[in-house]
Amino acid sequence: MKTFDIFTTDALSALVPEFLLLCGILVLILIPNLGKGTFRIPLTQIRIPWLLGGQRFALTSHPRIPGILATLILGVAFVFSLLSQAGDADVVALKSKGGLNLLLVDGFSRLFEILFFGAILAASIASLDRLPVGKGSDSETLYNNRRQVDFYILLLTTALGMSLVALAQDLFILFIGLELASLSIYVLVAFHKETKAGTEAGVKYFIVGSVCSGVGLYGLSLVYLWAGSLQFDVLTVAWDNGASTLAILGMGMILVGFGFKVSAVPFHFAAPDAYAGASSPVSAILATASKAMGMLGLIRLLVVIAIPDNTDGSALWLVTLGVLSAITMTWGNLAALGTDNPKRMLAYSSVAHAGYMLAALTAIGAWKWGHVNAPSDLAGAILGAVLFHLVVLVAFKMGAFFVLAVLEMEGGASHLSNLAGLGKREPLLAAAMFIFMLSLAGVPPLAGFLSKFLVVAGIVKMAIGDLSVTVAQGEIIGLMDLHWIWWFALLIFINSAISLFYYLRIGVVMFFEIPEKERQKPLPRAPFLRLVIWSCLVGTILFGIGGDALIRLCFNAVENLSL
Repeated sequence: MKTFDIFTTDALSALVPEFLLLCGILVLILIPNLGKGTFRIPLTQIRIPWLLGGQRFALTSHPRIPGILATLILGVAFVFSLLSQAGDADVVALKSKGGLNLLLVDGFSRLFEILFFGAILAASIASLDRLPVGKGSDSETLYNNRRQVDFYILLLTTALGMSLVALAQDLFILFIGLELASLSIYVLVAFHKETKAGTEAGVKYFIVGSVCSGVGLYGLSLVYLWAGSLQFDVLTVAWDNGASTLAILGMGMILVGFGFKVSAVPFHFAAPDAYAGASSPVSAILATASKAMGMLGLIRLLVVIAIPDNTDGSALWLVTLGVLSAITMTWGNLAALGTDNPKRMLAYSSVAHAGYMLAALTAIGAWKWGHVNAPSDLAGAILGAVLFHLVVLVAFKMGAFFVLAVLEMEGGASHLSNLAGLGKREPLLAAAMFIFMLSLAGVPPLAGFLSKFLVVAGIVKMAIGDLSVTVAQGEIIGLMDLHWIWWFALLIFINSAISLFYYLRIGVVMFFEIPEKERQKPLPRAPFLRLVIWSCLVGTILFGIGGDALIRLCFNAVENLSL
């Protein structure tokens, strides 16, 4: 592992994607404002051109320029992160002059950067069609054209904040990255609204998110009072030596903030409104990248910091996490059965998927606390399965939202009836949407099935533990001989069966119902939207039947963590 000071050229070479995003934000601020502006030297009549303000240049003021630039910048950052992960890149630790660990560039952080940049890149490409660009001279058209740059600046800021969360080795830096991304997302939710309810959804999401962030920040201060530091390595050692009531309370309050990000019950109630009110590309970011950011925070806290090697006080944490997981996955699927809004349905689906991943973390906790005697590499396999699920979720969950984005361009996608007859109007688009739904339900041989299978198989193996030797010898064991985390595998299976009802319901509406009268014409061409839809479809199928390379990548990333 190489160690550099944070303010050196070596640090710059390790943080190329982040500096690309930062430079991209500055470029997007400057380019649309380039013009024939001049600056007059005081007390003289001499004017010096400084190319800012005044009459804008026609080339740089075109409303499509910000979207194209942002997409290119995100694409370069994504490719760089992908190449550095695929190669044999060095682990780089960036420290302050006082020797504090600030950022760590390793396989684990790079994998999450690939996820974040890939998801936001897809949303940026989709938004090239989704955001209206008019040719008129009326005030509303000009206003929408000028807002293009604001939208893409927010996208780049979101990506920068998420990458900071991935690299952070200090809770305070992690919190800064979380808030940088969150504040941008709050604005994006209410930026381009599908309905008038979008403003209400944006305000509600902002208020609930701000309260959860405030609770988390207060918990951060309690943890600092207890340990005297917010460094991950210091907190890990302090927690292993025994956590006080102050530490447990502070850590619990921090988890509230991440619980909101992953839409875990009971912190989920603003998510359905936000998903339904925002434009579909933004909703896709909420369901994938934002959720992965919250899950990354939970992994850092529960797996790296807060799960001790001893058993003191472990029962409370384990049972709490297990109950939260069971309620989250069950409530998410049951609530989805009762809605007719496809985007709210996908929001509740995201709640359920958060429950599946929390169940995996519960299984890791059972092993870490000594409740289960199992090989140490099994915990890494379960965490690798969670990472694989987060990555492939980008393909089929974003793909579903992008199909809805095409319908939004026609007039809206806030009711299941808007999907009626899609199989006749756009057979390929309807088939893609149906495949995305099957993958979300966990139907083989799609990526969603493989990721769920890996999670469930890992939980079952963890529950069996040392009893696997007994089974291999031909002896029969009963369910009561297994650790109670085995029931999470069964609960995931039952909830996946429940989810089939509302996922297949979308297929029935698309292929067997008559389209609405005002939806008889062909759908908009939207070439960029369709490009990302087909890309998501290819990923959903390929990662299901040939995801070995990605699985190895996820498992190798887990090796950078000290489990």
